[in-house]
Amino acid sequence: MRYRSQSIAYWYFAIAMCLFGLQLVFGLLSASKYLGPDPLLDFLPFDKTKAIHTNLLIVWVLTGFMGATYYVVPEESRSEIYSVKLAYIQLVAWTLMGVTAIVGYMFGWTAGNKMLEQPFPLKIVIVIVMLMFLYNILMTIKRAGRWTVTEGVLVAGLALAAVLYLPALIEYENYTISIFYRWWTIHLWVEGVWEMIQGGLLAYLLIRLSGADREVMEKWLYVIVGLVFMAGILGTAHHYYWVGVPHYWLPIGGFFSALEPVALLGMAMYAYFAMRRAGFSHPNSLAVHWTIGSTVFTVFGAGLLGFAHTWPSVNKWTHGTLITAMHGHGAFYGAYAMTVLAMVSYTLPHLTSDRKVEGNSIGYWAFWMQVMGMFGMTLSFGTAGIGQVYLERILGLGYLDTQLKLQVHFLMLIATASVFAIGAALFIWNFFRTAPRSVAAIDSSASAPELAPAGHASSAGSG
Repeated sequence: MRYRSQSIAYWYFAIAMCLFGLQLVFGLLSASKYLGPDPLLDFLPFDKTKAIHTNLLIVWVLTGFMGATYYVVPEESRSEIYSVKLAYIQLVAWTLMGVTAIVGYMFGWTAGNKMLEQPFPLKIVIVIVMLMFLYNILMTIKRAGRWTVTEGVLVAGLALAAVLYLPALIEYENYTISIFYRWWTIHLWVEGVWEMIQGGLLAYLLIRLSGADREVMEKWLYVIVGLVFMAGILGTAHHYYWVGVPHYWLPIGGFFSALEPVALLGMAMYAYFAMRRAGFSHPNSLAVHWTIGSTVFTVFGAGLLGFAHTWPSVNKWTHGTLITAMHGHGAFYGAYAMTVLAMVSYTLPHLTSDRKVEGNSIGYWAFWMQVMGMFGMTLSFGTAGIGQVYLERILGLGYLDTQLKLQVHFLMLIATASVFAIGAALFIWNFFRTAPRSVAAIDSSASAPELAPAGHASSAGSG
């Protein structure tokens, strides 16, 4: 770690890990409700636990993105963060907003807009926090007088994520119009600008973990961003089933959604070949696992599973079923959760004391249990979804009768989710088991060279 202000990232990651653990609690609680009986039905019915589960995902991943940005930008711009105080004020405001939202959902204080359930006052807090964050980052870059393509793509993704949140501030009386614009935020986040953030963070990691040439990596980044925008913007229309929009949106959404895996496959290939050229020789092999794992699982969850059910002739049967949950879990975990966990794994040896760069057995157990657990969860959702489509939408069986016939799949879901939860718990415990570095320790390590793969020391440590 070269700059004192990079230590801010630790506290953002710490909050992200706490929210990650809380998300798992509500996820397991939601899954158990498929089996019944439900003793918490009167206080925490499924609609509340699911809303809390999905919103916690968005909040902890964004917290991780912010923390990663506060670590990456000083190195890329070769400057301390403009205002450390502002960064901590931002974190406190963001955390209080998240906790208030969760408590509010429990007592029915919600806007009722799926994945954008935050009441209007909390949405204003989110806007203020994002403005504070972007001001701090942009002033850091301006004061340094230096920026790179990697941080440019990363910051552009975060700025556009803030801009695309603006439609969520407007309430529409017409349900069709409300749903239409809701996807301008949700889809263009998760299949647009968040992929820019992922691309920027992966480029940063790969330059340092593989020792690859920065110019080559950043050219690949241009290609990936271009493909994401070409496919992602018009691919928004694959969400428009059953909401009353003109019919022509469906083939447009299906075609461009089919192109989205091309960008994801390109990202995976460029990550793998960069690591292969380096011989996977970076000392921080745990961060290498998470980085490569993110790209591979993104192709599987977002690419393959997304393509499997977003084509119009298929989506008319699968839309809104457990098939959607299959795709959503695999995509979010691979593309965004694993990217944050990769950044955490890479930075922790620099942010904490007495931690081996190469990781430990707990870290590898956490990785493999999460990967196996999430793979099992996607299969469980997928098989349950196929049964649901056939029984409910082809044979015409009622919803509750269908759910009773899918109980074995829900048992599989809870079993695999438990494996995943143990892996996540190990990761979180491994995060907190050592204390953050003191200022003196940071100063003494500031002049130490960055660890790099053998034979690539000069490029891996480049700023």
